[in-house]
Amino acid sequence: QVQLVESGGGLVQAGGSLRLSCAASGRTFSMGDMDWYRQAPGKEREFVARISRSGGNTYYADSVKGRFVISRDNAKNMAYLQMNSLKPEDTAIYYCYAQGILGQGTQVTVSS
Repeated sequence: QVQLVESGGGLVQAGGSLRLSCAASGRTFSMGDMDWYRQAPGKEREFVARISRSGGNTYYADSVKGRFVISRDNAKNMAYLQMNSLKPEDTAIYYCYAQGILGQGTQVTVSS
């Protein structure tokens, strides 16, 4: 089984940037796609971005397309989410997801 730990969240002003990291451990040799999800207060969890095993294919929710970039470093068992031009509506807990496992999340708060 894979364990996922997110980091890099925090408080940032609108227009700012943050880089989230997801560290994977355990049975990482079989990891395929890695996703980022988020959940805002009072809302359902929503898909943010996905990256394929090789990193050659990426997918984004329309709400973050052009502002967020997902990447991964398989040698380090890491995934990243570079978030630029942040908006208050990006405020949420961000989760890393792979192989049916969801990390504990990291809080991102964007002030207006």
